[in-house]
Amino acid sequence: MNTNPGWKKMSANKDLENLISSAIKKIGGKKENELCKYLPISSGGYMHHFTFRKMKYKNPAELASYIEKYIINSSKPSIVTPKKRAARGSRKKKDQIIFSRIQLERMLNIARLAGDKEIIGILSPKKSLAGAKKDLIQSIRQNRIDQELWNTYVEAISALNPVAKPDLQTTQS
Repeated sequence: MNTNPGWKKMSANKDLENLISSAIKKIGGKKENELCKYLPISSGGYMHHFTFRKMKYKNPAELASYIEKYIINSSKPSIVTPKKRAARGSRKKKDQIIFSRIQLERMLNIARLAGDKEIIGILSPKKSLAGAKKDLIQSIRQNRIDQELWNTYVEAISALNPVAKPDLQTTQS
């Protein structure tokens, strides 16, 4: 009689390996990962290969019962339909108009000719905080006051900090 406590576990693992290899033969596969597509899970779809591997070592009895139920004892094992997933472009806004760079520049020129500062602000390319700081400091050194540069700086700051400090708000002097 074998007194090694790991003997039963080793025997169970060999049984599981034999069960897996016979299931692979039954479905006509080559690798054990191919069995996953025949094993449904409660959340819908088929078993992920990571889950299969985890069950193989942590819960071999349950995995063996799944394999027996859905592959070995089934007269004709069938592939489980995959779980429905969101489409890759599902986060894109549907009714958003996309303009080319040239079209944006033309609209920006039209807004400048019309003097519409709000549209100019919307269509103007956004500068980074570093770029806005650099341009603002350069204009100060040249003794030039430019409200648009200040507004750009304030926008860059408020983009970083959603709650802008009141002393940074644009003021008309």
